[in-house]
Amino acid sequence: MSESELQVYVTNDPMYAENGYTIYLREGGPCWIIDPGLPPQAQMIADHVRQKRLTPEKILLTHGHADHIAGVDEVRAELGKIPVYIADEESSALSEPKANLSVFFGEGLSLNVDDPHDLTPGSRLALDGTTWEVRDVAGHSPGGRAFYCEAHGIVIVGDALFAGSVGRVDFPGSSGASLLRNIQENLLSLPDQTRVLSGHGPETTIGRERRSNPFLIHGF
Repeated sequence: MSESELQVYVTNDPMYAENGYTIYLREGGPCWIIDPGLPPQAQMIADHVRQKRLTPEKILLTHGHADHIAGVDEVRAELGKIPVYIADEESSALSEPKANLSVFFGEGLSLNVDDPHDLTPGSRLALDGTTWEVRDVAGHSPGGRAFYCEAHGIVIVGDALFAGSVGRVDFPGSSGASLLRNIQENLLSLPDQTRVLSGHGPETTIGRERRSNPFLIHGF
């Protein structure tokens, strides 16, 4: 296993303040791109990848809402046809504006991805000597996924859990009961010191949210 410190490059868009992540262990090594959103994120990611001489291995999507997938085509146009990973339950969001919610904002987003790979809960992915577990955090969306690395004490959760809040559950395919259950079983089961990188807002920890998140204490 690599003992290098995990590097996390965060991009953000001015419209929805969505956090996109590029993670890697070392300059010149492999990287993953997670949830590349609206401009200027894709260009920022491509510039960073080139600057650090990284090799993108995967684009991982925590879920299929438009603000988390809008940059996929541009990233691939800049950096090559990187494999795209998303839960089968949400693969339709890559091509259907209704499924990715962009139809409700008049954007009509449809991506040029015809061969997505599934993210099965409990499966493991390898990045430069580190192991990441795919965890089920569905509820905000029907196939939400989180990526947990025990060695580096970090979990990337999309819109399931935020600092002081949780994901909205008033969208088509949302379920408040499923979201709270999956947070309890698949996120709050992690050590308190685990860093939580969310799809919007600042970083937090599992322990902080366990103690003070009103939705986890009182429910919806």
